[in-house]
Amino acid sequence: MASAQPKLLFPGLAGFYAAVGPAAYTFVRAVVGIIMVVHGWGKVTGPGPSGVATMFGRLALPMADLLAYIAIFLEVVGGACLVIGLFTRFFAAGLAIEMLIALLTVHWAKGFMVNQGGYEFVLLIGAVLFAIAIRGGGPWSVDAKIGKEL
Repeated sequence: MASAQPKLLFPGLAGFYAAVGPAAYTFVRAVVGIIMVVHGWGKVTGPGPSGVATMFGRLALPMADLLAYIAIFLEVVGGACLVIGLFTRFFAAGLAIEMLIALLTVHWAKGFMVNQGGYEFVLLIGAVLFAIAIRGGGPWSVDAKIGKEL
């Protein structure tokens, strides 16, 4: 029966990969969280909740006012929670759903390429958020320190 793990071409790197694996995952989780915080903060300092609600209304999203506040909350608070790894699964799942909605309502019609307003970046961020929602906070997270996850 074949081994589930492929053999390394340079077996001497196994210890390095094992040692930096948790740090690499934490890095990815934190970077995506920072991206979401900055994106959400731009909504706060730019158009504000009413401007976001107006845009959502133009997209024919139901309850645009409520959705604007939810989007801002998810991006700012949820992104910050991703950075520290608190309620990681909950916020990553919520943000992944938000990215799916953005992909379908805003970016899909513009095609794939991000430089043309397409869904390339939203798809990548959404896929990473989905993977984080499945995996959780990881060993270097507040969730791990308190010993509980959603």
